[in-house]
Amino acid sequence: MITGSTDGLGKAFAFACAKRGMDIVLISRDAKKLERVAAEIESEHKVATKIIQADFTDASPDNYCHIQEKLAGLEVGVLINNVGISYSHPDYFLELADKEKVFSNIIKCNIFSVTFMTQLLLPQMVERHRGVVINISSTAAQIPSPLLTVYGASKAYVEKFSQDLSYEYGKRGIIIQCLVPGYVATKMSKIKRSTWMAPTPEQYVESALSSTGIEPITTGYFPHSLLVFAVKSLEGISSKTAVWIIARTMENIRRRALRQSSR
Repeated sequence: MITGSTDGLGKAFAFACAKRGMDIVLISRDAKKLERVAAEIESEHKVATKIIQADFTDASPDNYCHIQEKLAGLEVGVLINNVGISYSHPDYFLELADKEKVFSNIIKCNIFSVTFMTQLLLPQMVERHRGVVINISSTAAQIPSPLLTVYGASKAYVEKFSQDLSYEYGKRGIIIQCLVPGYVATKMSKIKRSTWMAPTPEQYVESALSSTGIEPITTGYFPHSLLVFAVKSLEGISSKTAVWIIARTMENIRRRALRQSSR
């Protein structure tokens, strides 16, 4: 089961799991995209699919009851909590447009979804003494993230949640992994062309899945690990310099985004 599975990393995870012979449950808010991705997976990999339409910016009990009802009778062995929301562009905490809605959606989508989807599916894994939960965090959780403050904080929750849950349930045969990717060429990152440092979703996912069951917390992609190492090394020398460099980078991205929106 993959949340946020119609684009980017979520879609790549769905295809990668189907390639390995797994039946797939796709959850996203766009029914047409869900149907299209499900048809592509069934055609290409000859596995069964099930789609569930749900909006994870809705954190109400009714939304999660709806998901639970759709899952009745299904044995889910792998849960990938991928769905997430970020800022449209880096910005200062008080200056972000429509900030109340943006912050609320980030918290509900990035924190509530990971918590409650895990709560829904972990009991059956514990009963079988096997299962895998992969939670998608971000390098924003591990390095300074000025101008992405709420997003970075929400992803830090995902990392801490995964780490402590692994201590609780690893002894019961459950693998709980937290991936902390850097930039990937997706709609969310607004990177159109992949590079060595910003791989395609497919490249990232193949690399990340090779670490499942081996590394409980990892970037999942060696160049991203180098980035985190470089930033942390610089922080060890001068934390102010590290934050200054990242803040200047974010401010440049912000200026370009504001100029583009004004045009």
